[in-house]
Amino acid sequence: MIHFPVSEEKNRWLRERMEALGVREEDIEEKFIRSSGSGGQKVNKTSTCVYLRHISTGIEVKCMRERSQPLNRFLARRELVEKISKGLGQIISDDIKMAKIRRQKARRKKRSQLKIQV
Repeated sequence: MIHFPVSEEKNRWLRERMEALGVREEDIEEKFIRSSGSGGQKVNKTSTCVYLRHISTGIEVKCMRERSQPLNRFLARRELVEKISKGLGQIISDDIKMAKIRRQKARRKKRSQLKIQV
């Protein structure tokens, strides 16, 4: 499997989830597209957007969150695995924990922005 520029723990988690769901790298069609939005000239000149399609299920994911293509490849695979697991009706406790953390971070960010405005 490909090694992505994230922590070894996250790489291991992705590898294990893909194996548990039976998703292989050979089953994934990957394309690189030019991104749009923030990131400046670099984004306009390089193909940092990652498009993944799982051939057997037909699920498609497009990721252009970061300016780095390798990081977008990891994020796209993570989204693809989440979509496949939701499609199979599997909700893993890790997903629930991650969603809770995301909500907490969003709440904190909102509070800090309100403090700045006042």
